[in-house]
Formats: sequence, C-alpha cells, structure tokens
Amino acid sequence: MRLALGALLLISLNVAATGAPLRFVVPDSWAMPMVQLERGRPTQGILYDVMLSLATQVGMPAEFHVLPRARVQNAMEHGEVDMRCYAAQSWLPNQSADYVWSIPLWTQPDLLISRQDPLTSVTAADLPRQSIGTVLSYSYPTLQPLFDTGRLHRDDARNQEQVLEKLQAGRYRYAVSNQWTLDWFNQRLMPGRQLQTVAVLQKQSVGCYLRNDPKLPVQLILRTLLSMKMSGEIDDIIRLYIGDAPSSERNGQP
Repeated sequence: MRLALGALLLISLNVAATGAPLRFVVPDSWAMPMVQLERGRPTQGILYDVMLSLATQVGMPAEFHVLPRARVQNAMEHGEVDMRCYAAQSWLPNQSADYVWSIPLWTQPDLLISRQDPLTSVTAADLPRQSIGTVLSYSYPTLQPLFDTGRLHRDDARNQEQVLEKLQAGRYRYAVSNQWTLDWFNQRLMPGRQLQTVAVLQKQSVGCYLRNDPKLPVQLILRTLLSMKMSGEIDDIIRLYIGDAPSSERNGQP
C-alpha cells in the first residue's frame, strides 16, 4: 500500500515538475452558477472552482478549453483535453474503455419550469402542442418521445441562462432547467416574479471522467475528487454560489 501511494506521489511530483497541465473541457453552453465565461475564458463558478481546486491539489496547473458541446467528446477522444466534469455515463452509452470515471459528485435534475405557479402539478405528456425552452445539443430523454411525435417542439438557446431569460420574457410557457441555474437566476428576481418548478422530469448522477492515460496521475486525481466530496469541500463551493443548503441536500443527491 505504501509503495502504491509512493508511486502515485512520485507521478504527481514528476508531472508538476514538468509543468504539464490538467486540461479540462468546458462546454460553451454552461452558464452561472456552473461557470462564468468572459471573452471565451472561465473566470468563476461552481465547476470552475471545483476543477481549479482539483488541479491545485494534485500539483498540476489547470488549463481550460472552452468548446461547443457537440465537440466535447471528440476532443476527449483525440486527446485534446484530459478531463470532463458534470457528465453522466448514460449520456455516453457507446464510450470506449479508454476512460475512468469518478464517483458520482452531483445529481442532474431536469426540471420543467414556468413563470406561473399552477394550482396543480404538470405532467409533460398531458401538455397541449407547444414549444418548450431547451438548450442546443442537450438531450432530454423524458421529453424526446414528445419531440419525436411533434407533440412538443424544442426552442433551443445557446445556454441555460438564455433559456430562462426567454421564458421570463414570455417566449414560451415552459422550459427545462437544472436546479443550480434556476436557483441562481431566481436570486435576482423579486419573490412574486421568480420562476417555478412544475415537474421533475428526471434525475441523473453526474461526475467527472478522464482519459486513462499513463501520462496522467489518474488514481491520484480520482482519490482527490473522493476526498473533496467526502470532506464537504464540493458542497461548500456550491453554498458559496447558491446559499442555504446545496442542491445535493435538497434533492437527495449522493
């Protein structure tokens, strides 16, 4: 055990000595509180802080590559980036064995939201024909059968925040959002104007995965993420942006 830990430490020291970066991919569809993009570069946000802390703790400089979501997996496969966070294995059913996954770090809840607070809950399958606010290139398994039959139509925006802005402006009656972005967006609105959750479409556990490359301290990275989760550091970062209890506690996340 000591030899294994010593080997991991030696690998991390060698990587740090050469200055090799840990290259994270950042989809350009992310918005606050996940990541703030300024002039094409991430500057703050929950996932930015987690990735930066991870790289620092393993002794590697963090390098962020902002890409369209449709190019993310291709960049991973071609070795242009090393690691992707906030992803679910179910999103990548045909992934090769060349990657290693972390433990689940968060839960991704797809919420159906509205400007109004209805008297009764909403069932997506019962909605009349209409457009739904969605993010370009995002998949929504619960709604896909309704999209396929033309019962509902996607109204895509570039990122999640733009979806909520269009909903608030009345472009459509319903939209899909994750809990973090909804909480962040509502912080700037008066209580009577805040967007409301009308249905939980689905929840998925998400984490990080990285290339199984001998040049990377793979096990050290995974152990560090586990430590960050177990110590409460990741939930503390969430609290900095969302306040109160983090989404992981509100939604029964791991």
